[in-house]
Amino acid sequence: MVRPIKGRGALSNPDGRFSELSSEAVDDGWYVEEPPSSIATSVEPDRARSVITTNDSPDVPFEYSINPYRGCEHGCVYCMSGGTEILMADGTTRPLAQIRAGDSIYGTVRQGWYRRYVKTQVLAQWSVIKPACRITLVDGTALVAGCDHRFLTARGWKFVTGTVNGKARRPHLTTGNKLMGVGGFAAGPEKNGDYRRGYLCGLIRGDGHIGSYSYARGRGEGGSQHQFRLALCDREALLRAQDWLRLWNIETSEFAYSAGSAVRKPMQAIRTSACLAVGGIRALIAWPTLPASTWYAGFLAGIFDAEGCYAGGTVRISNTDPEIIHWTSRSLHALGFAFVVEHRDRVETKPIDVVRILGGLREHLRFFHSVDPAISRKRDISGQAVKSEARLGVAGIEPLDRAMRLYDLTTGTGDFIANGVVSHNCYARPSHAYLGLSSGLDFETRLFYKADAARLLEAELDRPGYVCKPIILGANTDPYQPVEKRLGVTRSVLEVLRQYRHPVSIVTKGTLILRDLGLLSEMARDGLASAAVSVTTLDPELKRRLEPRAAAPQARLGVIRQLASAGIPVCVLVAPVIPAITDHELESILQAAVAAGARSAGYVLLRLPHDLGALFREWLAEHYPQRAQHVMSLVNALRGGRDNDPRFGSRMRGTGPFAELLRKRFRLACTRLGIDNGRSLPLVTTLFKPPASSQPGSSQPGSSQPGSSQPGSSQSGSSQLELGI
Repeated sequence: MVRPIKGRGALSNPDGRFSELSSEAVDDGWYVEEPPSSIATSVEPDRARSVITTNDSPDVPFEYSINPYRGCEHGCVYCMSGGTEILMADGTTRPLAQIRAGDSIYGTVRQGWYRRYVKTQVLAQWSVIKPACRITLVDGTALVAGCDHRFLTARGWKFVTGTVNGKARRPHLTTGNKLMGVGGFAAGPEKNGDYRRGYLCGLIRGDGHIGSYSYARGRGEGGSQHQFRLALCDREALLRAQDWLRLWNIETSEFAYSAGSAVRKPMQAIRTSACLAVGGIRALIAWPTLPASTWYAGFLAGIFDAEGCYAGGTVRISNTDPEIIHWTSRSLHALGFAFVVEHRDRVETKPIDVVRILGGLREHLRFFHSVDPAISRKRDISGQAVKSEARLGVAGIEPLDRAMRLYDLTTGTGDFIANGVVSHNCYARPSHAYLGLSSGLDFETRLFYKADAARLLEAELDRPGYVCKPIILGANTDPYQPVEKRLGVTRSVLEVLRQYRHPVSIVTKGTLILRDLGLLSEMARDGLASAAVSVTTLDPELKRRLEPRAAAPQARLGVIRQLASAGIPVCVLVAPVIPAITDHELESILQAAVAAGARSAGYVLLRLPHDLGALFREWLAEHYPQRAQHVMSLVNALRGGRDNDPRFGSRMRGTGPFAELLRKRFRLACTRLGIDNGRSLPLVTTLFKPPASSQPGSSQPGSSQPGSSQPGSSQSGSSQLELGI
């Protein structure tokens, strides 16, 4: 059992996601020995080169923010081998070590009864050195991953290994658990001369035109004309054919074959009329006497690009030429694919044969990977359900005897497809990982402050071309940490903003903001300042469990009251709303805040990005053991079956019936209390004193050139700032 540490919210200190430290093979980053009863806070300078952070998330409705501190004393409460093949959005695979931020890959989302494959973007990639395990599946798929990595099983997400018994235990893989996915990916073909000949044969015979014609000239003389043309909608296949023909010294020219219309895509084509070139193409696409396996793979790739399609979860190759159907069937048989040939008679056109590959998504992906067609749109598996007959039961879990470099991703869906199975990827606590520290106790006890914040801010505001937009103080961690009383970093930032007449809004849950009441009141008179006070609960005992070092609920209401009395617009943030823990207090918190003077309100649902899920489960096991399973089931229902939903549009408010009920409750309460439920607090941007104001001929602060408006400001001179947290 993990013993709570006095005055802290986190119960343990799991390894930071980017930590370079090696550890014992049995150490998953949680405490093995008895932890101390209390931990002192350390404060270190953070030598930043800039202080303004630019945000472009549609869920964070502000562009500029400043975080004077990293870490928070309030105490509010994953990796694989680099060679693991990842399923890319174009249907190909790439080793995990070669994935980069911005790449498009496949993840999954829950839609109805099933998880389904969807395209998502890689947000970050990193590596760590840590102990690893080898997981072997019944079908032979092998995975090398960290002990605290998670995979999707038929019974939910499970870690590779477990932890201690009791309240801190976690679901982990055991022999017989079935992983979800299709199993190991097939290796790609060797693209040698035989493969290229096969590809050109399939593509050109399927979609090309080649011919030689004789004609009579004047005075009884004869002549001949030679022609090759290949027209396609997809340039990927066209360029591959053109490049590979060039390897045999056959040059072609590209031209626009037909324009697009409402029902047809535009087509490009390549062509040549040189006698030697046309003769060379004929030789390349001739049927082979003893084809190699690579020729078969190339032919299937070419004929699929020319005549194939993938729709409704079915791979089909259609043609009216019996000889092409024969070679397609022969090639599939040679590579071990199960298939059927369906003959279809047609009234006005030739009969057609359709070759259909059997075996579901597992075999379809094996086809795409082992033959490698060029056209990516024909390999789109989006919407396919994550279900398979593949034998993906866990056959063995073997701890390796060494630490090794492992890699992980952050994606838009919170997962990715690693060697054919769904793999889990590993806002304030997670940001500590970028320092090589833990999101657990390190976040509460290892604080960093922007030592040169005021000087850096002045330099950024003095930059030519700087556009004035409201700045949020405390978007990541509270700007009024207890050490702020001694260090005064937030105060120095506010003094610079007042000097430049720059709009600012502060998000806090502390009382130290009252120290700056005079400065903020002065700025608020010109529409340059507002504040948001976070209230999680009105229950002092629950506050002590959730936020052991933060201000008491009544103290926060007192802050709202004093800010409002000083003329500072105040928003109350009910955040985070925790299902079955604090959600029942939504209306009472809003009512108390409005009585204290709040003019607007907002709420944010509990978010558990990265390793916060494990930390929150640990907190639940300690404080609400009988309710823990129910709370997490509600959280998962709000997050599409996961601990966290990082998608824009849903990550702050959740999805599903519970989320919709919460939205309605919040809207109705705000309407009844007569406050704005959009969290909008207008701040003026036109009073910003630009650096050029001291230059001869420059406009005075707050003025603008005739017929123009300052960038970043509305025509009315105010910007609607919606406060986040």
